[in-house]
Amino acid sequence: QVQVVESGGGLVQPGGSLRLSCAASGSIFSVSAMGWYRQAPGKQRELVATISRRSDTNYADFVKGRFTISRDNAKNTVYLQMNSLKPEDTAVYYCHAEIWPAPSRKADYWGRGTQVTVSS
Repeated sequence: QVQVVESGGGLVQPGGSLRLSCAASGSIFSVSAMGWYRQAPGKQRELVATISRRSDTNYADFVKGRFTISRDNAKNTVYLQMNSLKPEDTAVYYCHAEIWPAPSRKADYWGRGTQVTVSS
């Protein structure tokens, strides 16, 4: 069985920083792309950033220059360093991973989400 678990959310003041972590565990042969998405109340889930196994990155325009995604392949973990946070960054942040439980089988896995609240 495979699990994807996020951590690191919380309450932070505008201009502050947070670091999210997401670890995939269980019966894993390999992990391909990993990423972060977010969903604010009343809005659709949107892409924040993705990273390939080779660490090629992709960012949404609204986080470029403020957020940095990285990963540790040995730990099957992806990170999101969030700086210069704004109230509009408030959302539940979800981790996504493309995981190969076996060499011939790939599936998408999602974490349950971690709340990030930016408020004074």
